[in-house]
Amino acid sequence: MAKRGGLGNGLSALFDDNKTDTDSAQNLRITEIEPNRQQPRKNFDEESIALLADSIKQHGIIQPLLVRPYGNGYQIVAGERRWRAARMLGLSDVPVQIKELSDIETMQIALIENLQRENLNPVEEAKGYNELIENFNMTQEDVAKTVGRSRSAVANSMRLLSLPDEILNMLEKGDITVGHGKALLSFDDEEKMIEAAKKAANGKLNVRALEKMANEEPDKKTVSNKRIDSYFKEMEISLNDTLGRKVKVEYGKNKGALILEFYDKEDLSELAKKLSE
Repeated sequence: MAKRGGLGNGLSALFDDNKTDTDSAQNLRITEIEPNRQQPRKNFDEESIALLADSIKQHGIIQPLLVRPYGNGYQIVAGERRWRAARMLGLSDVPVQIKELSDIETMQIALIENLQRENLNPVEEAKGYNELIENFNMTQEDVAKTVGRSRSAVANSMRLLSLPDEILNMLEKGDITVGHGKALLSFDDEEKMIEAAKKAANGKLNVRALEKMANEEPDKKTVSNKRIDSYFKEMEISLNDTLGRKVKVEYGKNKGALILEFYDKEDLSELAKKLSE
């Protein structure tokens, strides 16, 4: 099992090196380098790559790619857009910095690079967080510290993955916004959710209208929808891990309760300190 946790300042230093340290750069043949198939960013706009290629043609590659030894060659950690643009220009080699990096370091740096440059769409971002948690045994808190986000921002991003694939596709293409996606999560009926998403994509419903529609659905004593069940169960596990005690989340239509277990006055006092930090 992979070691749990983020790299904190160490990771920041690695990423900063890639931005500023050009003295240690060396050239590698493009054929020696391969992209990281596991990196968060899956979609590359050909027009933006062409614009980058024009810039490289005029000024060269100012910022070296960050690569790591991999197999019989090297794997890109940061800089795939530059690599693609260089290939488009027919360049034979590119400047790189070579660092020995683990799988988790590689994933974290790739995610941070894309987040800092705002190159990820909301679905790619959420999947990137999820991959760090699923593949590297990290908690949402670990991920938040690593990428410089709040834990709630990471949790809210990952919630979007509970949306049906059809809606995720709309979100990925930019047909609907993150605000639309969050509002759609409040729908209990999937068919109504998809229908509302299509109207939102056509400009017929804004976020507020979606929220109103969700609130107008028939009241239920409990919400049995599996998407929402899994979210609250995930929160129970996360809080149990963070607080070191049994946690229960109860929820209804528009309200819920958080039940925290404690054993005596001292334990309650310790819990209160944790909650006030």
